[in-house]
Amino acid sequence: MTNTDKKTSHPLWGDFYSRFFKSKEESIVEILSSIPMLQTLKKRELKIISKFAYERSFETGEMIFETGQPGAAMFIIKEGEIKIVKKIDSGDYIDLAILKDGEFFGELALLDNSPRSAAALVSSSTKTIAIFREDLNNLLESHPELGGKIMKRLAIITGLRLKATNGQLIEKENEIQRLKEELNERS
Repeated sequence: MTNTDKKTSHPLWGDFYSRFFKSKEESIVEILSSIPMLQTLKKRELKIISKFAYERSFETGEMIFETGQPGAAMFIIKEGEIKIVKKIDSGDYIDLAILKDGEFFGELALLDNSPRSAAALVSSSTKTIAIFREDLNNLLESHPELGGKIMKRLAIITGLRLKATNGQLIEKENEIQRLKEELNERS
């Protein structure tokens, strides 16, 4: 056992020591391995992706992106909280989703530069990892098998989110119909 092994297995220093001396790449690889889109990838594949995963910190109240901006990157929340919001006619924002550690958003930007359909508002100091479409496109050229795996998982996740959104839309339409019927009965 080396001195380093002794230090990392020490009851007092064990976890703290190893986290303190972990490389940035290892930390990012761990985070990447936890998101559904990349969970099935091997560690060496995650290391390739970690080379173009960019870390950025945001403060409470900052917008990561606004509705209508062209999408360029997807984001993974390393730590913190993000609200996906939509501006309404009054100028206020309504929350569409609240996302926390390990969750990701903006993934459709990996497919094209369509305008963002909602905004991402930082609700508490947040550290993110961004993956840009241009880098993913380069990965598709340099490592087509790996890029294909990512695109397949992205398609599956997009489909699942679309189904969930459709379900919510149907629920809201049913609620509106029920409220209309109640109003008609009162009239």
